[in-house]
Amino acid sequence: MGDNKNFILFAVLSLGILLGYQALYLGPKDAERLRYEEQQRELQQDTIQPLDVAPVGAAPQAVAIDTPSSPAYIDAGRVDIDTPELSGSISLRGARLDDLLLKNHKETSAKDSPDVRLLTEFGEARAYFASFGWTAKGKQKGFVPDSETAWTSDTNLLTPNAPVTLSWTNTENVTFQMLISIDDQFMFSIEQVVENNSGELIEIAPYGNISRNGKPDTQSLYILHEGPIGVFDGELQEIDYGDLEDDGDFQTGAAKAWLGITDKFWMTVLIPDQNAPLSQSQITRRTTNGEVFRVNYVQNWSPVPAGGVHTSTSQFFAGAKIVGTIDRYTEALQIDKFDLTIDWGWFFFLTKPIFAAVHYFYEATGNFGVAILLMTVVLKLILFPLANKSYVSMAHMKRAQPKIKALQERYGGDKAKMQQEMMALYKTEKINPMAGCLPLIPQMFIFFALYKVLYVTIEMRHQPFIGWIKDLSVADPLTPVNLFGLLPFTPPSLIAVGVLPILMGISMWLQQKMTPQTSMDPTQQKIMGMLPLIFTFVMAQFSAGLVLYWTWNNILTIGQQWLIMRRENARNPE
Repeated sequence: MGDNKNFILFAVLSLGILLGYQALYLGPKDAERLRYEEQQRELQQDTIQPLDVAPVGAAPQAVAIDTPSSPAYIDAGRVDIDTPELSGSISLRGARLDDLLLKNHKETSAKDSPDVRLLTEFGEARAYFASFGWTAKGKQKGFVPDSETAWTSDTNLLTPNAPVTLSWTNTENVTFQMLISIDDQFMFSIEQVVENNSGELIEIAPYGNISRNGKPDTQSLYILHEGPIGVFDGELQEIDYGDLEDDGDFQTGAAKAWLGITDKFWMTVLIPDQNAPLSQSQITRRTTNGEVFRVNYVQNWSPVPAGGVHTSTSQFFAGAKIVGTIDRYTEALQIDKFDLTIDWGWFFFLTKPIFAAVHYFYEATGNFGVAILLMTVVLKLILFPLANKSYVSMAHMKRAQPKIKALQERYGGDKAKMQQEMMALYKTEKINPMAGCLPLIPQMFIFFALYKVLYVTIEMRHQPFIGWIKDLSVADPLTPVNLFGLLPFTPPSLIAVGVLPILMGISMWLQQKMTPQTSMDPTQQKIMGMLPLIFTFVMAQFSAGLVLYWTWNNILTIGQQWLIMRRENARNPE
């Protein structure tokens, strides 16, 4: 088999992985999730009834945004948040974390771009917030704090060095407190304290809740998960927004869990006390006065005797999905499989090492583009034995072309005899017709793994290379269609082929020209001739970092192929 045909094989297999990802991964994953849900429903605990509505104390979800009719909308003051990574505030009305900006992450790569907003205030059309509270067995509304409660604070600023304590006492002399602290990155610690001075035993169950109004725009292309996520008794569950529409609420009685909502680069996650068993966790979708997605958990009932104190501690992650940060939290806080919030995919055994290599070279050079170039060199060295075997066989194939042509002319009418003579010639000339495929198999998986790394890791976001490439995670913006920006219009993405994809197409064409030609019919020849052009347009839609890898890989391959063929020809002159 000639290397030209291998180009087609590589293209088909690469696209096959991308398109087959849905059928071979997401389909079985959904079926597994449904089986898991059914098993969990059978084991469901009835310590606390399932939460068909928000737990007592959570923010209401059915109040019209434009016509407030609840005290929950009345401002009761705020506690500011200021850390190296975050800014925002906590609402004292309902003790809601509903205002959070990521200081070190911008909406776009423009210099004047605003900070990314993660959480949005209650009452806004796209409200997105977290709240914590309690349910109380046998008690009426007003016994525990809820969305209308006005809390008092011991300070007006939350920093990594200055926690805040929120307090509220009900009419029965039961005091509820939230001690909120934060580290220098994205992890909040919520200590919920109940002091029972009512003179009688009470039973309470702490809970945590995330509420998000409206379905966000997702562009996952089946490459990563965006939406509700969690690990329940050791089992990862990734629930798409569409799953909640089609299959209804997700509910489980798992005793140990964490759960939240993930976007491509950001997420919010509730992490209950991993040593305190839960009564239930659930993920719901409600459509009363708009679409609202909710994620919450409830701990088991805990008795608090008269004069007693009950304390429970949980964590709340709200921030960017930085690989090193997520790994540190996973290990330091012993959060089961928390590192899976970054969707490494099926080929994690490739994606994680590739990311580690690229990140290592980035720390050494300060440029992710240069890091990709260096990582490609390392991969070429690792795959050199396979490539060497392939190109040696190709060199022998090129040298044997006159003999192959003679056999075709002599036995053209007898295919069986020609095949027999060809196999004998291959053996004599030390040609392995399958050798050309060997480097393409690992290269195909490396290509997909790097695509995954560039797509899902925030470290690549808004990272420049050189010149016009200001963001390696998006397509090359410089195209001759508008004379490289001289004409004042933005061409459609379908035809806006950037400089890097053009260079990739040229390198692919040169690689073809260096490859020994095997006998092909005219249709095959036309397909092979068009393949570099087709790939140029296809790859123009991919991230500049991926095109950079493929172009540089082609250039290294051309050099490697030239050297090996020259060496073989020197050893075996015609």
